[in-house]
Amino acid sequence: MRIEVVRPEELNGDDQRAWSAILQARPELASPFLTPAWSRAVERAGCPDEVRVAMVEDREGLKAVFPARCGVLTALPPGAPLRDRDGVIAVAGPIELEPAALLGALGVHRYDFSHLCTLDPVFGPHAQGVQDSYAVDVSNGWDAYEQNRREAGTDILKDMAKKRRKIERELGSVTFTPLSRSRADFEKLITWKRAAYFRGRQTDVLATDWVMRLLNELFESRDPEFGGALMTLHIGDRLAAAQFNVRGHRELHSWFIAHDEQFDRYSPGLVLFHAILRWMAETSPLKRLELGPVAYRFKDRLANAPHPIAHGYAGLDSPVTLLRAAEYGLRKAAERLPLGRASHWPGKAMRRLDLWRGLG
Repeated sequence: MRIEVVRPEELNGDDQRAWSAILQARPELASPFLTPAWSRAVERAGCPDEVRVAMVEDREGLKAVFPARCGVLTALPPGAPLRDRDGVIAVAGPIELEPAALLGALGVHRYDFSHLCTLDPVFGPHAQGVQDSYAVDVSNGWDAYEQNRREAGTDILKDMAKKRRKIERELGSVTFTPLSRSRADFEKLITWKRAAYFRGRQTDVLATDWVMRLLNELFESRDPEFGGALMTLHIGDRLAAAQFNVRGHRELHSWFIAHDEQFDRYSPGLVLFHAILRWMAETSPLKRLELGPVAYRFKDRLANAPHPIAHGYAGLDSPVTLLRAAEYGLRKAAERLPLGRASHWPGKAMRRLDLWRGLG
């Protein structure tokens, strides 16, 4: 097989169509973060590292695509730390491709991943741990989804509907707007989210210039197959909750979520989730909502299609690979000890360092 490395903006129409054809034939890879459009958008946003795409071909045509943002010695998925899916986009069936071949072609010594499909034929065997990522599939319609959740023993959808009726009874009309084009509401969401990061003493990813350039491009996108998706909930004339998500062909990835704190007691964020899911089930061509791996209780209650994702690394024999191996060794040793919360400190430290590294 032959590996050619190009920049996302150098992909021609045939390249993009062949890449998209692989995704369409592999439903388990359905994610806007794995599309050529995502890598192109990240490159245009001015991500600190160079975004490169390894195109793996044989005499029959394109067999695999591996996009990555490549630093001097190590690589991350394009758009890290903002994406929820990583890895190789490959045709179904066995493929004779080793990590060393891809890393050598890209000119790096190590690749780190955190949201890898466990079926990844190249990097899957190098996973260091697996966790569930939560997702909702409403392709069978709203009634079927409601019944599925009842049979799972949760009344979350009923509770969400009650919360909406309480708002309408006590505060007035509720308006849900899917795929909103309101620049004012988009900017209000960003303001709320940054304030939430400050209150929670979390890293403000929205303070990074390339991140905001990326979000603004996605908000302005009119591509029917890829872009941003602003969803809003108004109480009367006032914005109460908003989500800015990434949309693909049939799937939506929940991304940035915030609400007006003055409506806390009414849970407007949950009411917005209910409206989004019902719209997807009854009206929209988007039928799958990815919620991500962070284990909030509402995700577990909403999700009817969880799937495993893996974190780990693969690398050449080099000091940077040995360093990552040592980090994972310390992390696993700590997690085996009965230290309570302290057992998870090395893992949290690794994730925090990777976040800072990704933001550049």
